[in-house]
Amino acid sequence: MNLLDIRNLSIELVNEKQNILAVDKVSLSMKEGEVRGLVGESGSGKSLLAQAIVGVLDEKWHVHADRFHWRGIDLLRLSIEERKALLSRDIAMIFQEPMACLDPTNTVGEQIAEAIDTNSLSGFFWQKQKQRHEGAIKLLHKVGIKKHSACLNSYPHQLTEALCQRVMIAIALARRPILLIADEPTAAMENTNQSQIFRLLASLNQLKNMSILLISHDLENITHWTNTITVMYSGQFVEAGTTEQIFNKPLHPYTRALVDSSPSANFHLPAKSRLMTLPGSIPILQHLPIGCRLGPRCPRAQQDCVKAPSVTNFHGHKVSCHFPLTPIKSPRKWLKGVC
Repeated sequence: MNLLDIRNLSIELVNEKQNILAVDKVSLSMKEGEVRGLVGESGSGKSLLAQAIVGVLDEKWHVHADRFHWRGIDLLRLSIEERKALLSRDIAMIFQEPMACLDPTNTVGEQIAEAIDTNSLSGFFWQKQKQRHEGAIKLLHKVGIKKHSACLNSYPHQLTEALCQRVMIAIALARRPILLIADEPTAAMENTNQSQIFRLLASLNQLKNMSILLISHDLENITHWTNTITVMYSGQFVEAGTTEQIFNKPLHPYTRALVDSSPSANFHLPAKSRLMTLPGSIPILQHLPIGCRLGPRCPRAQQDCVKAPSVTNFHGHKVSCHFPLTPIKSPRKWLKGVC
């Protein structure tokens, strides 16, 4: 049984002028202990999809789905209060903008201590307070913050964005979630610090069997840390498969463009050569193309592309395209043995 099973989820922005279909019939499933990447350009609907899973979208966003199951429970049949209680217990999310998510009126120590699972504490109330403080220190050390005293007593505005991101990760880990959704968790960090956080997430997956949904716009970066990958473009599902299938044998023109834009995947090119890019830019929500939304930028676009393509399954490798690519025969060398 899948841990998370979503079929044909759509997210619609409702306003007075017009309704905008920001996410159009996207399916996503995750198994227990799986690390899945969710990839796409900025504006592809990745964060919106993650927020719909957690249930933090406000009233102007309407969520519809043919199936929305969590551990076999149909979330669409639950009330809003029941759904939030269930998801807040089992799912934690690392948001992309930590400064906007942390409470400016409480210290970092208070916020981390509050997030610690009550079931992990024992003894009388004065003993639990001490356990929460010690637990907050351990969590800060786990995410790479050694000077815990200064951090615990600071307010979010007194810390750098990179430190606030680490604090957000610590708060998420304090809940001991079954599923951790990480939305660009290392966006404000240097390369060395990024590797440290990714190694931490990998160890949690291996030791605690924590499932992780890793959201990023950088396909090359997450190939080292994921088992499977789902690709989105402009709110539509594009392709899904194992990490090796997506990187070595992309079937969708957009996925191929993402792979070809990676320097490491083009090691055979001479120095200072231009990488492959698609013309144009991702469409804005007010002017979305009909049918396949990649159509205006796609080098393989034809007349049939004005209709929304159906999903084709090639032995677990799924693609949504009228004219899928032929897989390349030999895998790219640099990915061998990584996943």
